[in-house]
Amino acid sequence: MNDCIDEMEIFGSYAKRDVIFLLKDLSNFQLEGTIDNREKQIQSGQHYSESLPIEYLPPDQYMQLFQETLKEYKQKVALCTGIVSEQIFQNKGEDAVLVSLARAGTPVGILIKRYITTRYHVDLPHYSVSIIRDKGLDENAIHYILKQHPGKKIQFVDGWTGKGAISIELTKACHRFHERYGIMLDDTLAVLADPGHCTSLYGTREDFIIPSACLNSTVSGLVSRTVLNKELIGPDDFHGAKYYKELKSADVSNEFLDIITKEFPFIINEASKEAFSKINLHEEATFKGMQEVLNIQAEFNIETTHYIKPGVGETTRVLLRRVPWRILMKDPESPYVRHIIMLAKERNVEIIHYPNMSYTCCGLIKKVGKNQC
Repeated sequence: MNDCIDEMEIFGSYAKRDVIFLLKDLSNFQLEGTIDNREKQIQSGQHYSESLPIEYLPPDQYMQLFQETLKEYKQKVALCTGIVSEQIFQNKGEDAVLVSLARAGTPVGILIKRYITTRYHVDLPHYSVSIIRDKGLDENAIHYILKQHPGKKIQFVDGWTGKGAISIELTKACHRFHERYGIMLDDTLAVLADPGHCTSLYGTREDFIIPSACLNSTVSGLVSRTVLNKELIGPDDFHGAKYYKELKSADVSNEFLDIITKEFPFIINEASKEAFSKINLHEEATFKGMQEVLNIQAEFNIETTHYIKPGVGETTRVLLRRVPWRILMKDPESPYVRHIIMLAKERNVEIIHYPNMSYTCCGLIKKVGKNQC
């Protein structure tokens, strides 16, 4: 198995003390394709994890949007981080090992690690690993973590939930891991925002804009999405990713973390109270949002729910790296959708007022053919 973990520790622009990436470095391979060509390949049967979207230096308006949303919602992000962190520590204490799902989960995992250090003076180990829809969890990475931390309890972390595809994938992966190796993993996914009711461990169910959703690798340690490609990833390898050193001039990954971290002292009391309340409620994941997705699928005659991406974070991703068809919006006046409106105008995508939805917005991916985009 992957032996050169020291090399993995310097993968990406985060400090070693914040996270260790368990990913194979594919930086020297050309895996990117244009959005339109990549969309055609995916809709023709190629798995999305076999290639990568091209990542550019973010335009000035994206950077301005990121800075504005960060300034406006830094305390809300900090509070949601605190609420989740308090629950994790109450459940698992010093035995917890934070395992972020790359890549949206990575900055959130670092924030949780920093909050627990600030609040309890405990430095929990933190890794970032790959999970891929329809392919599962990187089992080599999980074996490595278990070997390094015998007797400890893994806590999986992501940024937010959409319709729950990754939550479902994680549960399937944990069951499969138990069947294969006799080891039971906790499949409860910790997230900052859970508008789809896909987990019992969350900061809020409000569908708000987490500033890190505004950018791609430049707020995620300059790390690409994860790759599972048979030509490059062998049976004993970790899943792969690229480190975009060439985007260093636009990297705000650590700035994002530092600004949120500075808010922790101001939200600790409220976070503790909210977490205590949530622990006593014993809420279960109902996947309520999936029913709304199925209703949207029927109303708009959409071939598969894979083309429906609910929630602010997922809608942002549709506009940044897929071929969007339409955007459904609960309230166009909401402050959480300003960047969505900007991106939709930029890409000439129709916005439809859709008030009867629990999500703030929902991105619909365009069906493309061989001779269209």
